[in-house]
Amino acid sequence: MKEIAIVGFQQSNSVSDAGAVNEVEMIMPVLSRVFQQVGINNAQDVGFVCSGSCDYLQGAAFAFVAGVDALGAVPPIKESHVEMDAAWALYESILKIRMGHADSALIYGFGKSSPGELPIVMSQQLDPYYLAPLWVDSISLAALQARLMLDQGLITERDMAEVVSRSRRNARNNPHAQLAGDVAPDDVLAQEMYLSPLRKADICPVSDGASAMIIATVEKAKEWGLPYAIISGIDHCIETHNLGMRDLTDSVSTRTAAKRAGMGAGPVEVAELYAPFSHQEIILRRALGLSDETSINPSGGVLAGNMMMASGLSRIGEVFNRIVSGEVQRGIAHATSGPCLQHNLVTVLEKA
Repeated sequence: MKEIAIVGFQQSNSVSDAGAVNEVEMIMPVLSRVFQQVGINNAQDVGFVCSGSCDYLQGAAFAFVAGVDALGAVPPIKESHVEMDAAWALYESILKIRMGHADSALIYGFGKSSPGELPIVMSQQLDPYYLAPLWVDSISLAALQARLMLDQGLITERDMAEVVSRSRRNARNNPHAQLAGDVAPDDVLAQEMYLSPLRKADICPVSDGASAMIIATVEKAKEWGLPYAIISGIDHCIETHNLGMRDLTDSVSTRTAAKRAGMGAGPVEVAELYAPFSHQEIILRRALGLSDETSINPSGGVLAGNMMMASGLSRIGEVFNRIVSGEVQRGIAHATSGPCLQHNLVTVLEKA
């Protein structure tokens, strides 16, 4: 199969409230920058376009169609959409290229979460017969998961606080971060409980924003004369809706996806993990078998800013940036969807 490379990536700032700016207005500047980065004019210059978003965030059926306005409606393009994070739009685009239907693709994701109550909106990902009617919010489910880990002695509250502290510290070098600064673990532990055993700092913020990426065959990347990173592997795996039938203290699907993507074929210098809650980063780190030699979430991760439907793609973009800058040779990026790390995608990136 043809090797596929990432040639461009851009993202907006993570902001707590984009105000009167709508989704199209969030997307357009990001698309403009990624087109400029690659040296093309618009979406007509790539073979395929795929977006990731969630109609529930906008509260209207087929709301994602409005996002296409950011591309320009004429002339028509080959376009698709996933009702998920744009990391899965990347997966679809890779399949499109490997089937020979395109030699390049634009992927973008966007979400404006601030107008609604995101934890309640996310309850619609639950099993529609037994759990969704209860309106169990995403923070409550994560709190149950964290309590299981604490009661079994798998983590301590200080372990969680140290994840938060490192995230905020790393985010100081990320111009797009929403939360950054020097916060000591003791400062985190001194906070009041928000939803036991989670403190507010253990929970990713609600963020508005967008991200965009352009991929191509290696031949096309060379034709464009661009620096690139190879996508040497990608896979995703999902677990059951029934939370009682899963070991919530582990992430079997993440481990399976990483193995199938070929993570173990070489060293992992950097890992960007989509962990919306502090204890979930620990779960992912252990599931992937990452050592202290791996730099984890040098961007600050989603604890520093969580653009729903775009942050998974941004994890991949963050690793891409570090590879093309010469900082690392090889890394992995992780994206998640569903309650308590139900559905997980792992991408392996390498220097050309």
